[in-house]
Amino acid sequence: MSLTSRTVTVVDGYVPVIDLSAAAESTVAQAIGDACAQSGFFAVVGHGVAQSLIDRMYAITREFFELPAERKAAVVSEPGTCGLREGGSVAKSSGLDAPPDLCDVFVANVLGDHDRAHRMRYGTDTDPWTRANLWPDTPTHFEQTWLAYMAAMETLGHRLMRLFALALGLGETFFDDKIDEHISAIVANFYYPQTTAPVPGQLRRGPHTDWGVLTILYQDDIGGLQVHQDGHGWRDIPFVPGSFIINIGDMMAFWSGGQWVSTPHQVLNPEAGQSNTRLSIPYFYLPNHDAPVQPLTRQGDTPATTPGRWYREKMAATYS
Repeated sequence: MSLTSRTVTVVDGYVPVIDLSAAAESTVAQAIGDACAQSGFFAVVGHGVAQSLIDRMYAITREFFELPAERKAAVVSEPGTCGLREGGSVAKSSGLDAPPDLCDVFVANVLGDHDRAHRMRYGTDTDPWTRANLWPDTPTHFEQTWLAYMAAMETLGHRLMRLFALALGLGETFFDDKIDEHISAIVANFYYPQTTAPVPGQLRRGPHTDWGVLTILYQDDIGGLQVHQDGHGWRDIPFVPGSFIINIGDMMAFWSGGQWVSTPHQVLNPEAGQSNTRLSIPYFYLPNHDAPVQPLTRQGDTPATTPGRWYREKMAATYS
């Protein structure tokens, strides 16, 4: 079936914009599969997430980050908990010796509001996805807004996984029993004003690939997010009002048997003379911690792994 302009609008031929509501699922899945094979990045509109919820999520999260440090101190992450922390250096996960990223983050887990006994069913107390959520008292309705947004991201993530299955030539429900107890997390990146010059090689977010299956990100109009294209270098990801940027991670590239690619991306610093803030809130969608993950095109040739084992190995390589 040919793709119509109403289904897919190609932006520079590398990051397509796909309308999830515009055509038969088989057509949308084909467009998604093409994007995942080419860049691993695409934008979606017609996704069904209310703009009012998106706006509320970003407004209340920005309000939190702009509180005085002493007001945020109660939710600083400690061992065994999520919460507020410095951004670290994501480029180190790609083997690069890079300085710390210029951002602060707030993290919450889908399992994080369950009691410890429940969370330990999905791993150990050293696994990031078993950490308890710490919620601030201020701003009012912060926790409720985040939980509502996380539920919307879960719904969109489930839908995308069904489209992934169709794109890979599998039954639509192939992933269903592998994501019914998923261990996803959401991370708010607050790129604070840069009042001093960054050190050489220091960015708001250094070049990296994501580790998991897929990432869902609502992009604002400030810009700075770039994706790498072989032969073309770093390319800006255009702002499309009302869209989510979707990219696959290393695990999905592995799971697809190399049919799809996990592509490096980064967040640039503001232009010289500017000190703007920027907020991005990616939702990192991860399957069940014990789901069998084996390359679809090489069944039997490559040992299966699990999301839990995959993530632990990535952490060991990054932080050893």
